[in-house]
Parts: sequence; C-alpha cells; structure tokens
Amino acid sequence: MTPPPWAGRALADVLDRAAATRAEAGDRFPLYADPDTGRWVTTGRGSWTGGFWAGLLWLRARHTGAADDRAAAAACTARLAGWVEADTSTRGLILWYGTALADGDTGARELRTRAARAALAALDPELALVPWGSAFGGPRLLARVDGVPGMVPLLAAEGPKGAEAAASHLYRHLDLCLGEGGRVVPARAFEAASGWWECESPPAGWSRGRAWLLLAVADALHRPGVPRRTPDRLEAVAERLATSWTGPGAPLVPPADEARPDGPLDTSAAAIAAVALLKLARLPGPRAAGYAYRATAVLERLVGEHLTRGMLLDGCYDAEQGTAVRHELVWGDFFLALGLAALTGLADVRDV
Repeated sequence: MTPPPWAGRALADVLDRAAATRAEAGDRFPLYADPDTGRWVTTGRGSWTGGFWAGLLWLRARHTGAADDRAAAAACTARLAGWVEADTSTRGLILWYGTALADGDTGARELRTRAARAALAALDPELALVPWGSAFGGPRLLARVDGVPGMVPLLAAEGPKGAEAAASHLYRHLDLCLGEGGRVVPARAFEAASGWWECESPPAGWSRGRAWLLLAVADALHRPGVPRRTPDRLEAVAERLATSWTGPGAPLVPPADEARPDGPLDTSAAAIAAVALLKLARLPGPRAAGYAYRATAVLERLVGEHLTRGMLLDGCYDAEQGTAVRHELVWGDFFLALGLAALTGLADVRDV
C-alpha cells in the first residue's frame, strides 16, 4: 500500500526534532517540553519513559542510516541498564521499547536478555503478575495497566517459561482491570487482609489507561507462543477495547479524562492507540481494514492539528495534578513516530 504523502514528511519532522532534542538533553533523558518554548524537562536516569527516548533515537538511526545516529541510540540504550534490577513493572516500557528497534546491536540484545530474565524472576506466583513495584514510591503491590505493555513481549522473549509468565501477567491484569462494557480500572492495590481494591488514581476515565491495555493485548496477539487461557478471549477483549477508539462518536484525540470532556486532550493516548490499532490491523480478520483506516485517521489528525515543527503538542502528563497538560511528551513523540514508521515501511509494527 502506498503511504500517504503527509506521513513521510511528518516522520522526518519528528525525527529532526529528535536530533535537536538530543543536542539539548545531552546524556539526560527528555520527559516533556514546554509548548511555547520547546524546552525540555529532563531526568538523569530516564524514569519510566527512558525507553521511549532510546526507541526514538533508534528510529532516527534507521531513517538516516548515519553512524553517529546509531552510536547515539546505542549509547542511550546502554544508559538504561540500571533499570534491569529496579523493582517496577515499567521495566517493560523501559527495556522493551528501548531495545526492540535496535537491529543488530549486541549491547541492546544483551540488555534485553538480562531484562527479560529479571522480569521473569520478579513474577509473584501468588499474585500471578509482576507487581508495580516500589521504584517510584507508594504501595508496591499494585496492578496497573501501564505495567502491562512492553512487559508482555519482554517476558515472552525469555522462552517457554517467559511466555507462560507473559500470559499470567496479562490475564491477571485483564481480570483485575477490565470491567463491564469495556470499563478500565487503571490501578488496583492488594492487601492481604482485604484482597484487591480499586485505586482512586489514575481515574477510571484515564484515556491512556485504555490505550495501554489495548496495546498490551495487541502485543500478545502477535506472539503465538503466549498461551491462551480461554479460546478467542484476547480477540474479544481487543474488539471491546478498540471500540473506545473506533466506535460511533469516538474522538480521534480523546480528553485526558473522559469525566472531564472539556478538560485537556491527550495526544499521547491517541498515538498509543493508533499503534495498537495498526498492530490489530496486521492480524487476519474482518475488522483489520477498519482498524487500519481508523489508525491512519488518528495519525492524520495528530499530524494535521497537533504537530508543530516536529513537536507533538497537547499531550497531558498528569491532568489530576495539572502537570504538563498541553505539552510535548517523549512517549507521544515515540508512538507517533512508530505509527508513521509503520505507514511508511520504516518499521514493522508487529516486531515492536
């Protein structure tokens, strides 16, 4: 299929912006940028978003073919090594997306192998999942939807035992976080005396929660080695979650919190969902063409109305706290670039 002409231009703009960000951030990791000045807030270790920055640099290296771009991506990925033993299920976000695009890079491959083994060792057999962990403070025994994407393919990379763990981690989160009618509970906490209970934050209407869970299910559907607990359940779950993005009246770019329809948008949620829909579109079935059409429409809207000089604006880091509510977010840039790379043939979305 011939890619739409806007996709290649937009991808080049986003990846040129990545080069400018690299010059500004140096050895630090960009987190979010001011929409007016373009200046980044950065972190020293990358937080839970570091893998997206490394992944964006790997996409730039593919795009340019330049040795210095590849060296920069490899160096950034190496700086993620401190997260291998960190107590957090966001190791999936950090160490899968930070290494998945690193074709032929020995260091990235070895880092991913170490990370997969550490993630497998972190599976709690009683809870049947890798807990959210203590790395960012707060309760350790949480099931959060943003601890599932990335973790599924990372665990699955560790052979048959890893694939079993990936299934356990995914299905346990689906049991805990997916309610009636596709309602998503972004986080539940566990206490020995009372079991699992719903957390107030993030709120149930958090658009990124639905997007993360859809992405995790799409990842599992592309990995036949991950055991299916119930025939066709993942396909049914994917269809139910996708309705949030494809159903009648579904916005191309949702509010950050559906309970606040007049509040800030979250373009990063839309970009994540677009990639998930592109993954679903690569599976056989009667809905594939519809998923592809909707994903392309979302990406076109992001490019046409929210992309400025390679900056994907109107991302919402934290609506509850009022933090970076209309900003450029590094993971928004990454998923927009990945979606555009899939449309243009730069990357196979099934592998990432």
